[in-house]
Amino acid sequence: MKQKIFAICDMEEAYALRMAEYMLEKIRLPYALHLFTKVEELERFMEQEEIEILLIAESALELLREEYVRQQVVQMFVLQENDMRENDIQEGRFPAAYISKFQSPEKIVAVLIEAAVGLSEWSRTRTQNETEVKLIGIYSPIKRCLQTSFALTMGQILAREHRVLYFNFESYSGFGQMLGREFLADVTDVMYYFRCDKEKLALHLPTITQNINGLDYIPPMQSQMELWETDGRQWLELCRKIAEIGQYEYIILDLDDGMSGLFDLLRECYKIYTITRDDSFAVAKLNQYEQILKFNELEEIADRTVKCRFPIFKEVPVNLELMTHGELAGYVKAIIREDLYGK
Repeated sequence: MKQKIFAICDMEEAYALRMAEYMLEKIRLPYALHLFTKVEELERFMEQEEIEILLIAESALELLREEYVRQQVVQMFVLQENDMRENDIQEGRFPAAYISKFQSPEKIVAVLIEAAVGLSEWSRTRTQNETEVKLIGIYSPIKRCLQTSFALTMGQILAREHRVLYFNFESYSGFGQMLGREFLADVTDVMYYFRCDKEKLALHLPTITQNINGLDYIPPMQSQMELWETDGRQWLELCRKIAEIGQYEYIILDLDDGMSGLFDLLRECYKIYTITRDDSFAVAKLNQYEQILKFNELEEIADRTVKCRFPIFKEVPVNLELMTHGELAGYVKAIIREDLYGK
């Protein structure tokens, strides 16, 4: 099920960041938190997403087009910046609760918890993940073997019952074209915040993370440079930090030869799935890959690897949002049931 959205919009950037930081540090949010400091950015977001709760500065609301509020916002709270007569509140353009902006974040959040529908279960302290995130590596030296289709199918099926993130490391993923979307940010931006402004990563991550059929994913990078310049240790640290922020139980790693630190990532995976074929080129490539593992004393990777030899599928969904349907989905469900769940 897609996570509901809590959005903050205030053109005073320092105030907006302080409010978002308080929520992320002190409160266990039941929604994905999105932060906006420009009204036009909020409107572009609302063209595709419904917002369950919107906390917006009074000055920003005056610039927001009415149709967006009426169609895309379930509950709205206005940060009041000027004195307002009581009848102004009752006769405003939109149904909303007004909260004085110039008070502590604690008091503002207290009003939200009291007034907003669905927030009674908020906890005053963030909790750690009950279980350690499990990294699942999908890698094959054989190309055009349905690796990404397999990874997306597994991710979407697992996402029905777990918090799951999909991470694509291909040099040329074609994701934007396949989904008909234009991404304003991708994993390159996530890595920038992780390296240079780590305390802001939790604020920006929800605005970058996308969702497909219940599965969260970070848009793949457009340039190969980041793949070459980032080593396995950094990728692992980033994955664990993202898992902590998003409380993910599984991260699906769709891995590629073009990245640095491939073996470092595979070595940390809970399970590894390698797709094989029977033709002579495929067999030769797989044999060479296994020889390299043995030569570099990486037998633990081989030990955790499950080889998948697909039957001939009559049809594989082209629509990435329909990967849970069809023959491939049935094959993956059996793997999850038997290999991951041990049933």
